[in-house]
Amino acid sequence: MAASVATRVGTIVLALVAGAIFGSVGTVAHGFTVVLGPVTLPIGLALALIGAGALLLGIRAIADRWSTLAAGIGLFVVVASFAGAGPGGSVLVPNTWMGVVWTFAAPLLTAIVVAWPDLRGARARAKSN
Repeated sequence: MAASVATRVGTIVLALVAGAIFGSVGTVAHGFTVVLGPVTLPIGLALALIGAGALLLGIRAIADRWSTLAAGIGLFVVVASFAGAGPGGSVLVPNTWMGVVWTFAAPLLTAIVVAWPDLRGARARAKSN
C-alpha cells in the first residue's frame, strides 16, 4: 500500500530530527576513551559509529531511501556545525584522528546505506513466481 504524501513528509521530517539528535549525542560522546595499560581504546567513537550505522539501517529497513538520506543529512549537519569553533572558542570535534573519523563517517555511512539495493521487492517477486 502506498503511503500518503503527508505520511512520507512526516517520516522524512522525523528521520531528519532523529539524525540531528543522534549527531549531537554522538559528537559529544565520540571523544570518550578508556586507557588499559599502554592501550587507549576509543570506546565513544566505536559506540557512536555503531549507533549511527544502526540508526541509518533501522530507518532504511522500515522506511525508504529518502528518509534514510534525511537522517544522514541531519546527522552530518550537526556534526559539521559542531566541528567549527563555538562563540567561546571551544571545539567539540577536535582535529584528531577520532574527530576526522567521526566527521567523515556520517556521510560515508549514509552513502553506503542509501545506495544499498532494496532486496525486499526482489524477494517478493521471487516468492510470487
